[in-house]
Amino acid sequence: MELTHPGHPLLRRLQDETPGTYHHSMMVGALAERAADGIGADSLLARVGAYYHDIGKLERPVYFIENQLEGVESPHDAMTPVDSARVIREHVTNGLELARRYHLPGPVRDFIPQHHGTRLVTYFYRRAMQADPTQEPDGFRYAGPRPQSKETAIVMLADSCEAIVRANQDRTRPAMEDLIDGVFAERLAEGQLDECDLTMRELQDVAASFKATLRAVYHPRIAYPSPAPEEIARIAQRTT
Repeated sequence: MELTHPGHPLLRRLQDETPGTYHHSMMVGALAERAADGIGADSLLARVGAYYHDIGKLERPVYFIENQLEGVESPHDAMTPVDSARVIREHVTNGLELARRYHLPGPVRDFIPQHHGTRLVTYFYRRAMQADPTQEPDGFRYAGPRPQSKETAIVMLADSCEAIVRANQDRTRPAMEDLIDGVFAERLAEGQLDECDLTMRELQDVAASFKATLRAVYHPRIAYPSPAPEEIARIAQRTT
């Protein structure tokens, strides 16, 4: 519970130095907590692990899209895909070092390497493949390990689902649910969930929980009409 307090030094640093990562981590925490509670996993551990899973981004915030300002050139534009992937992968090793420095407990530290498992840094690998179809994937792969518990697996899935839904412009229910189903199918096909003890039924429940939470967050909003001149005139009269 102490680690969930927004006054914790690492969470304060995330909020001040990497506001995009902070917001993403809070959302992943909400997704993971509700889903874990629904299948009887440790919901508090899932939420805390989500809060701290990306702390390594504090070392190089602007290299991550959620912290880049619109209109400002990305540092990756001047880098090769191999170098970009290396910087992205380093947020895991940097995160483990920060976790050690700030004395985070072992179960919380586990979320830092396991939320990416042994996946590829897909965006930059695909860019490299466009230039060289013989490009080997090893230089683009996270070191792992794959998720070893239900909680770390849930955070891996929540991390990807939150990011992909937020990035997509189509927020209709079918589009959102297709994206979430796609993430689950991809992680299963990659074997990333082979070493945790989530059952297929539990995965279905986790997916349903994510869909409900993300629909609530990204629900349609009403576009307000512009004020009529008469409305503006009345407001002006009342304030004079």
